[in-house]
Amino acid sequence: MSGDTQSTADPALTGDDLVLAYGDEPILDGESLTVEPGSVTALVGPNGSGKSTLLKGLADQLDPRAGSVRLDGREMDEYGTKALARRLGLLSQERTSPGTLTVEDLVYHGRYPHRSFFESPTEADRQAVERAIDLAGCGHLRDREVGSLSGGQKQLAWIAMALAQETDVLLLDEPTTFLDLHHQLEVLEIIETLRDESDVTIVVVLHDLEQAARLADHVVALRDGEIRARGPPSSVVTEGLLADVFAVDADVTWTESGPRITPIRARHDDAVERPDLAPPTE
Repeated sequence: MSGDTQSTADPALTGDDLVLAYGDEPILDGESLTVEPGSVTALVGPNGSGKSTLLKGLADQLDPRAGSVRLDGREMDEYGTKALARRLGLLSQERTSPGTLTVEDLVYHGRYPHRSFFESPTEADRQAVERAIDLAGCGHLRDREVGSLSGGQKQLAWIAMALAQETDVLLLDEPTTFLDLHHQLEVLEIIETLRDESDVTIVVVLHDLEQAARLADHVVALRDGEIRARGPPSSVVTEGLLADVFAVDADVTWTESGPRITPIRARHDDAVERPDLAPPTE
């Protein structure tokens, strides 16, 4: 994929000693992460663990209180807005569907970093849009208004827009949430294709640990704003991780297609701190 003229072939995204917060109390306090170039890194963890906050920090959407984020060795503030948008794309959960816009028009919006506001689409723009629509598998929706689409169809259209941006790094915040299984698998197949057929670096927040383990080269597990484990899926997705990070007792069996996780019970190790969970006294 194309990038800034000063970029190298293998960009990497790093966050060092990041302190990220929305109010007075930090959500993440001093965490560091290096995203290997050309890989898929999955951020996993329970609700409220800091996954989306970390992604926003890496995407330059949330200014760190301390620490730094670097893209290909350069601080984020060294990039201009459009130069950064040509290198790094974010598909967040916080977006408003422009109801009367067609899918094709929405995908063309992904080309804004590559041309001026009043400039007409170029042949390069048209080719990028066609590639994105084809990869996202939404050609049959091209003339549909976004407001008329189902949730899964909208997600494919938004992903196509992000792909049309043609960035070196793509960050996806829970792209499969609220989708039926068919559309979940379609989204995961898109990510796999990007990983296998390009040098795009992808960071994705996922709720489904089995999907994350099958998809990702690296898994980063968070709980309470801390990175509790990181590494290849086979070393991270364990019964110990499920107990420590997800507070679940489970059996983990590895198969050729990835882990099979069988939940057994929810853990209540915090019963001492939470009287409502403590057993009744005699």
